[in-house]
Amino acid sequence: MTIPLRNTVHEMIKESGSLTDSELSKLLIKAGISIPEDEFNKTLLNLEIYGLIKVSWLTKEQRRIEVVEKETEMDEIEQQNREKLERDYEAGFPGVDQEQEIPE
Repeated sequence: MTIPLRNTVHEMIKESGSLTDSELSKLLIKAGISIPEDEFNKTLLNLEIYGLIKVSWLTKEQRRIEVVEKETEMDEIEQQNREKLERDYEAGFPGVDQEQEIPE
């Protein structure tokens, strides 16, 4: 059985509560998961679009990643906007499979 990358990343963030992008990257490497930076960023964006995490800039080169505690109910227009944003963003990464799975 394989677990999608975004699920693995989300679990790591949930376990930590909040961490920086470099700390998360080190956790992934420690777990034997090495992914390109563009795929790492896309995974974070997908989790943020899904409302599971919040990413904010601490410094020019460092981001803080934290779990969203309570998911708020989204109205229909907000949901449509979020889906369009996700499609537009994914179109910018030809050849990167969103559902890439990592073996356990």
